[in-house]
Amino acid sequence: MVNFTLCGADKSFRLMYQDEAGFGRINKPKACWCGDGVRPVVPCHRVREYVYAYGAVSPIDGQMVSLVLPKSNTECMNIFLAEVSKRYPNDYILMVCDNAPWHKSQGLNIPENIELYPLLPYTPELNPIEMIWDELREKFFRNDFFKTLSAVMDRLCEGLVYLEMNQEIVKSITGWNWIVSMFAKEN
Repeated sequence: MVNFTLCGADKSFRLMYQDEAGFGRINKPKACWCGDGVRPVVPCHRVREYVYAYGAVSPIDGQMVSLVLPKSNTECMNIFLAEVSKRYPNDYILMVCDNAPWHKSQGLNIPENIELYPLLPYTPELNPIEMIWDELREKFFRNDFFKTLSAVMDRLCEGLVYLEMNQEIVKSITGWNWIVSMFAKEN
């Protein structure tokens, strides 16, 4: 992190990328390995029940904050921002996020140590947390069938906790060269 003085207080600058992703009981079967002459059977269902993972990553050090919430809306975004602020009270956080309506809502309560910075519209490829959602889907949700939304939430929490506890994995997934090079110390 970059240290600086803001209004007479020493702060660390933290760059974070934020997004939400829906996880639910509807699944998309994926390719899988099997023996010759065997056609794999993968369960599939179309139940439309979802929960939402809110996440923010710091690609420089692999720190991650995540919550599982029932909706994608202003109220849930307020809960998430408060949690991020609570985890990093001594950091000034520039949080890059997409242009979802709840990111610019009149009812949004942005903590003093967080500034939201919008991505260009329709550019999810510029947001490294999208890779976290891909990792979760690949490693924790591939070809699984969930009988209840509670089971989806349990698996989602398991995956998010695993990633939060493994900062090197998060850093390797989200620490893109063009982001990390902005903070490289000059020798």
